[in-house]
Amino acid sequence: MKNSKQEAAIPNPALKPFERLIGEWETIGTHPYFPGTTFHGHTSFKWIEGGAFVIMHSEIEEEGIPSGIAIFGSDEATGEYFMLYFDERKVSRKYDVSFSENKLKWWRNASGFSQRYTWAISDDGNFIISTGELSKDDTTWEKDLELTFNRIK
Repeated sequence: MKNSKQEAAIPNPALKPFERLIGEWETIGTHPYFPGTTFHGHTSFKWIEGGAFVIMHSEIEEEGIPSGIAIFGSDEATGEYFMLYFDERKVSRKYDVSFSENKLKWWRNASGFSQRYTWAISDDGNFIISTGELSKDDTTWEKDLELTFNRIK
């Protein structure tokens, strides 16, 4: 009898756009809740289960920004992407994701705490500028974590 897990551990063609993220990245950023602090960190993207999914690990050296893990997947029938996120605070969230040309976006609309992020990827794929926003009242958006990513591998 064949092991179906091994048979399904193959590249997901819907995730091909994420190929440009695969690798290791240094990050530098700021957050409006921590004025005067520059955050330094590391983020990696890897294929898992033979390319069926993408996993992201992110860490920031300074206190205040949690280390997190996210898994990206797709719904082939609808053409949608999703991200499941978990961090060291035991926070878990589901985000909707879009990826077109050089823009990766993810967002969640949850009463009392919504977030949205946009990543602008350089044409050569070695640099990313990330901007984030959050809303605590379902109306007003304020700046959230902003990072620049430089590919190191």
